[in-house]
Amino acid sequence: MPERLLVVDDEPSMREFLEIMLTQDGYIVRSASSGEEGLELFKVSEPSLVLTDVKMPGMSGLDLIQRLKRINPTVPVIVITAFASAEDALRAVREGAYDYLSKPFQLDDLRIIIRNALEVHTLRRENLELKRSMEEKFHFGEIIGKSSQMQSIFKLILKVAPSNAGILITGESGTGKELIAKSIHHHSSRADKPFVTVNCAAIPENLLESEMFGHVRGAFTGAVGAKIGLVEMAHTGTLFLDEIGEIPLSIQVKLLRFLQEREFRRVGDTEDKKIDVRIIAATNRNLEDDLHHGSFREDLYYRLNVIRVNLPSLRDRPEDIPLLTEYFLKKYAAAQHKQIQRVSSLAMRVLCNYAYPGNIRELENIIERCVTLEESDQLTAENLPPKLFEKEPGIVSVEEPDIGSGGIDLEKALESTERQLITRALAIAGNNRSKAAALLGISFRSFRYRLMKLGMAVDETA
Repeated sequence: MPERLLVVDDEPSMREFLEIMLTQDGYIVRSASSGEEGLELFKVSEPSLVLTDVKMPGMSGLDLIQRLKRINPTVPVIVITAFASAEDALRAVREGAYDYLSKPFQLDDLRIIIRNALEVHTLRRENLELKRSMEEKFHFGEIIGKSSQMQSIFKLILKVAPSNAGILITGESGTGKELIAKSIHHHSSRADKPFVTVNCAAIPENLLESEMFGHVRGAFTGAVGAKIGLVEMAHTGTLFLDEIGEIPLSIQVKLLRFLQEREFRRVGDTEDKKIDVRIIAATNRNLEDDLHHGSFREDLYYRLNVIRVNLPSLRDRPEDIPLLTEYFLKKYAAAQHKQIQRVSSLAMRVLCNYAYPGNIRELENIIERCVTLEESDQLTAENLPPKLFEKEPGIVSVEEPDIGSGGIDLEKALESTERQLITRALAIAGNNRSKAAALLGISFRSFRYRLMKLGMAVDETA
């Protein structure tokens, strides 16, 4: 399909000339005699490229560029004017113009600029479409992952969500178990009904039964009124039992009866209540071990474990770290109104080489910290927590000199420490001396001098 171009020029002869020439070249061309008219045409015609004069009555070409870029920053704009000056050219480019031509101009020059600009526009558009399709493929709501493990979990969610089968989600702390539970609820027929969470580890044992099942007035000291429990609040929806492995045996019996009969009794009441609810449980414990030790009922385990969703740790799916990093960067940069566009290659390398004992939750906290501290337009390694560098493979740790009764040779100790720090910085920077110097807070020249002084290899190609 032919590309659509928009010509904006207050001079009728130039406007008509460009319209005829570009139509003959195979483009679909619309024209406007003012910046105001051009802006309105741009909104309705969605052109692939704009050619505009600079000096026009009312809205100038430079003002038009600003307005167009707010609507669609990817559309290239070529500026044409009879009032050529270096200042106009710089301003046009600064405002986002792709290129600049002064009248009179060679037709072949214009054709080449238009062709190149359209190629750039097409490439940007294809990249945006590819990025969008990749995000759709690797984003399952707020759950993100391109790893084979996460792709399998996405498929499993879609399979099990329509049913009412009990689901047990297992995985280490911080792997996103509640997000999985919410996603199952969202893709079920109960999506518009309540999603209620019971954190079994956060509620004291003496209050857990009342919190879950509610109580009647006078059921115990302090029960001055009746209370609806979380189970009843989830009626027609989903009840998420988080950290189910922490629930005491005394409550496990009552929970089992509820799961079998789908009815419960408020504390102090004499009547049972029927309820319709879907149960999803989650734990970071090994429930099979708890069965063996008698701290978790076997019959309750099998009631809950109809379908098992096992979430991998973040260290077991390192290919998802860049995706998650970009997601959290956008989230916290927007929240803090910062223009941080990307993650430096060094920072990303360090992030990808860390083991994350706290999993996704830890990565999110790290990125929030970095965004808070960052003052440039990219997330840099200098704001990463020191613990990330301790896990970097191949890095020599800096040992603290031991001053015994016989003392030490200060010069040798300092030289040893300096050598270790330089070796560590080079390892983090992938042997890039410029980055290693930046990590150490010294100039590249000073870094080379120190390498030579210590007799360390100076690779001129690095």
